[in-house]
Amino acid sequence: MQEERYKLIFSNNLKYYMAQRDKSQIDIINDLGFNKSAVSTWCNGTRLPRMDKVDALAVYLGVKRSDLIEERDAAPASPEPVALSAHEGEIITAYRNASDDTQLAVCAVLGVKRGSEQRTEEITA
Repeated sequence: MQEERYKLIFSNNLKYYMAQRDKSQIDIINDLGFNKSAVSTWCNGTRLPRMDKVDALAVYLGVKRSDLIEERDAAPASPEPVALSAHEGEIITAYRNASDDTQLAVCAVLGVKRGSEQRTEEITA
């Protein structure tokens, strides 16, 4: 029965840090070369990974091994919201009001992908 608890702890921690780092199961599979079904079982809490896989996940997610395998009294604190200057707020508003083509051009210049493009890649991968 104790192993079931460890599986749940690991699963919850893994999903938390994946969400914090905006990583999906597909990202882990592609970036680390892990087996698709193995990653799925870790995320749904039915199996535990070997320690070498835990270590690789910790490095990949930028956390300590203990962050993945140890139970926490409370969820890790969310980062403080970033205060934007008036100029930054104007830029964000202009981006949101811009056409789709303009938004794509801005993202290309900045070297970032829009959220919808990231989700499309995950679905098609």
